[in-house]
Amino acid sequence: MLDELNTRILDELIADPRLRTTELARRLGVSTPTVRERVARLEESGVIRGYRVDIDPAALGRPVAAWVRLRPGPNQISRIIELAGRTPEVVECHRISGEDCFLMRVQVAEIAALEDVLDKFLVHGQTTSSFIVSTPVPPRSVPLSAGRTPTSARSGLHH
Repeated sequence: MLDELNTRILDELIADPRLRTTELARRLGVSTPTVRERVARLEESGVIRGYRVDIDPAALGRPVAAWVRLRPGPNQISRIIELAGRTPEVVECHRISGEDCFLMRVQVAEIAALEDVLDKFLVHGQTTSSFIVSTPVPPRSVPLSAGRTPTSARSGLHH
């Protein structure tokens, strides 16, 4: 599924998910129908799960981020999953190995607001929190081809 052309398509889309099919085809040196068909197959097979907008939480009034580890009490796992799903401040929730079963990223307006979120979860287990001070390496896609850069980066094009 991930031949060289598909890898190059994915590299370009990771760099710019809004890239038009015609521009993508031009950069790759293939026809627009070829790119359209390849992208459709990557979507249908689940390699491309979706296209997302990256919104700055601070711009929405939630500049404070924290990682919260949660060690559930007996028979509380399903309750924690349900609560995390309906708590808007929980922007990520992962089931993890080790003594703590969950790792959640929480976005709040101010440090004091984290207390309200934690209180909801404390009835289901023990929490440990760490504030995110900075993000020197932001979230990114899984690398496809080590050492390769998208055509736009090689050609000096900027968006």
